[in-house]
Amino acid sequence: MPNPSSATSARGPARKPDPDRDVLAFIAEVMAGAPTEPLQAPPDFLAAAGELGIAFEPGEVEKLGRFLGLLLHASTRMNLTAIKEPGQAWQRHILDALTLMAPLAELPPGSTVVDIGTGGGVPGVPLAVVRPDLRFTLLDATAKKTAFVRAALDVLGVKHASVVTSRAEQAARDPQHRDAYDAAIARAVGPMATIAELATPFVKPGGVALLIKGERAGDELADAKAALHLLLSTHVGTLETPTGRIVVLEKMRPTPKAYPRGNGEPKRRPLRHDQDRPA
Repeated sequence: MPNPSSATSARGPARKPDPDRDVLAFIAEVMAGAPTEPLQAPPDFLAAAGELGIAFEPGEVEKLGRFLGLLLHASTRMNLTAIKEPGQAWQRHILDALTLMAPLAELPPGSTVVDIGTGGGVPGVPLAVVRPDLRFTLLDATAKKTAFVRAALDVLGVKHASVVTSRAEQAARDPQHRDAYDAAIARAVGPMATIAELATPFVKPGGVALLIKGERAGDELADAKAALHLLLSTHVGTLETPTGRIVVLEKMRPTPKAYPRGNGEPKRRPLRHDQDRPA
């Protein structure tokens, strides 16, 4: 009777699980079945973009449609977006992202922008398509999501955007990212106090955090007054858009070393009171 241990030795040691390789294999499988034709932009999207003063360069709308097709296809296999209908996706993903074009217009070529909690690549990927003169970093903690975003950028031929897999709390303490960006952008990440604590450490003094919010932006700003004080940042304006509001925060001085706090703490206990000031 064969010795089981001898048979195992002949085959060599069992392969240890490799999460990164498994994620890449999964994304490759997802992308292999993705549509190759871009989704057509509906007239109401083009009209709304025109009202925002956006003039697309040749090929940009097609790239946006290709990205949206990839996003909706991949969402049938993984948790990227709950929106399934293409017309709605053009409005709530692409147009919503492009509302940031106005405040980003003040940035000169070569400026750096970090997208906090990019998820499936919104707003970072659409903005990278239409602002090839800026350098984007798309940040998310979920490896499957960042793997999809990398694959989508590769399909679109976007070379001026990089992707980082990390929690914001950790990346913001990395000297490569802390106080390093001209602007931070974020949407649907959490209450104002939470996202301010996560976003402002990435921004250079004098830079801005552009936060896409909804109708409660004013109430959230009131709740975040103490947080902004602790983070040495200030509210400099709120822009009304067809899809919501953009809250603009300016970072006055380098973020105190205590912020952001540890993983999950900004969400569990948003900065709101003076007793949250570190000792």
